[in-house]
Amino acid sequence: MIELIGGLLLLIIGAELSVRGAVGLAAILQTRPLFLGLTVVALGSSAPQMAVGLQAALSSSGDIAVGSVVGSNIFNVLVTLGLCALIIPLRVARQLVRVDIPLMIAATALVTALAWNGVLSGLDGVILLVALGAYLVVVLRQFAHGTRRASPAVTPSQSKVRPLIGRVAMMIGGLVLMIYGSHFLVSAATVIAQDLGLSERVIGLTVIGIATSLPALMTSLVAALRGERDIAVGNVIGSNLFNLLGVLGATALISPEPLSISPNALDFDFPVMLTAAVLTLPLFYSGYRLTRVEGLLMLVLYVIYGLHIVSFTTGMPLADRLERLMIHYALPVLALGIAFNTVRAWRRQH
Repeated sequence: MIELIGGLLLLIIGAELSVRGAVGLAAILQTRPLFLGLTVVALGSSAPQMAVGLQAALSSSGDIAVGSVVGSNIFNVLVTLGLCALIIPLRVARQLVRVDIPLMIAATALVTALAWNGVLSGLDGVILLVALGAYLVVVLRQFAHGTRRASPAVTPSQSKVRPLIGRVAMMIGGLVLMIYGSHFLVSAATVIAQDLGLSERVIGLTVIGIATSLPALMTSLVAALRGERDIAVGNVIGSNLFNLLGVLGATALISPEPLSISPNALDFDFPVMLTAAVLTLPLFYSGYRLTRVEGLLMLVLYVIYGLHIVSFTTGMPLADRLERLMIHYALPVLALGIAFNTVRAWRRQH
């Protein structure tokens, strides 16, 4: 209990410091906070995921390594974005909708395709790391372009930012606190889950996946409360990309044997992760924002997914009913509604 409370406090303090540092650093560099949200802040949020994945791979626990990434990405999209939208409707830059979200969807599809044979090999890891390098090149080009076109009205004297070294130290300090806080949470949550007799897949998808997502959740929530929508959304998109390409890539590369993936994960969890990623594009495209109603919808979808995991693990018949409900009713209705809003938004913009 002490580890849980202490870890949560470190996450909250670290998230506040990271957001403050990122906002000030963006002003000094005369670039949008979105760039730092997609890179530095997102990388810090994914650091606990990287530590868990590498440790699990070296311990021959492939289900935990893969399941934690899948569970974390589902949680980031449905819960983190959903909660942030409930706090304040999330308006996003066109760049995010046209470039970064499609790249996240492409990365999710790439991982799903590579994992479809039941394993992630060292060669798959190399492919994912090369893709991460290509993504970083794209982001750096966007940063250089945005810096050249920065408004001259945004100057350090007018925004009253601290010196560059102070903002960098603040952001790094916040990231370090979040890493330590998530380590305490992961350790405590894993012990509790093992005492309950949960399988490695379920532990990875739920306990570890959620615990390692808490840095991203806290950072985005703090950013939303401060009105920094670019950081709130960019942190989620960037964190998911680092999880898929960086964490899984490095984990598959250093693992002494290929990472095994359970058939249940391929049949249900990977399609859910891909669906959640695809869902973000039409939702944000319709007005370049995520409303409170849409945020609530995303939270409801995660609750249904969580109930399915719990009922499947405990052997309750509710699992089959929930699966049929999602496949035959909820998802088709959701798809029709989103398609309608997307077409309407496209017609307004053209």
